[in-house]
Amino acid sequence: QVQLVESGGGLVQAGGSLRLSCAASGSIFGINVMAWYRQAPGNQRELVAASPSDGSTNYAESVKGRFTLSRDNAKNTVYLQMNSLKPEDTAVYYCKFSNSRSNYWGQGTRVTVSS
Repeated sequence: QVQLVESGGGLVQAGGSLRLSCAASGSIFGINVMAWYRQAPGNQRELVAASPSDGSTNYAESVKGRFTLSRDNAKNTVYLQMNSLKPEDTAVYYCKFSNSRSNYWGQGTRVTVSS
């Protein structure tokens, strides 16, 4: 049974920083993509950043220059460093791992940015 466990969410003032972590427990092989999504109240879930196995990373325009995704393949862990946070970054953040067989989602961690 594969589970993704996220941590690092919380309440922060605008301009502050948070670092999210997502680690996979259980056996998961051949991860192709590690990604972060977010869902704000009343909105659809949206892609924040995604890292394919080639080492590249794609970011949503709204977070470019402020968020950085990094991954530790040996530990099956992905991180999201979030700097210069804005109130509009408030959302539940989810990690997702994908391999050739399936997509795996974390339970979500809430990030609240106060103005």
